[in-house]
Amino acid sequence: MPNLLNKYSVFTATVFAVLLLDQLSKAYINSAMRIHESWVVIEGFLNLTHVRNPGAAFGFLARTSPLFRSFFFVLISLLAIGLILHYLVKSRTSQPGLFFGLSLVLGGALGNLIDRLRFGEVIDFIDIYWTKYHWPAFNVADSAISAGAVILIFVTLRHRTEDSIET
Repeated sequence: MPNLLNKYSVFTATVFAVLLLDQLSKAYINSAMRIHESWVVIEGFLNLTHVRNPGAAFGFLARTSPLFRSFFFVLISLLAIGLILHYLVKSRTSQPGLFFGLSLVLGGALGNLIDRLRFGEVIDFIDIYWTKYHWPAFNVADSAISAGAVILIFVTLRHRTEDSIET
């Protein structure tokens, strides 16, 4: 029981840490910067730039009707959140990496869902670039989702490799 309690405690703490950091950073950007205002952090590499993304990663579905977009992204977010929670409850594994990756994805999904429900779009502000090449702006939630996905891929591949070695 202590191991199970610890697993859920770390999972919950990570979700809330990601959500808090995401929402605090977005609240600061939203209150301190006008939309499209940009502050140089590291010349030639990193700016804070207040933008709004009505779509998903890389502007996916950004040009579709706002009603469809809102319904679609809220539905997908709720589905992803439900699947993560279902997996967490039903899982018999005790792999810390798996639960950490899932907690990052869940925290990020919740952070972006809150924006969609409040604003109908997501606040992005991390602007990484080199010369004329810009990565699409993103936020703390997006970073957590991406890091969580990478961890989940790594854990899954490692688990499959261990299974194939044992057989």
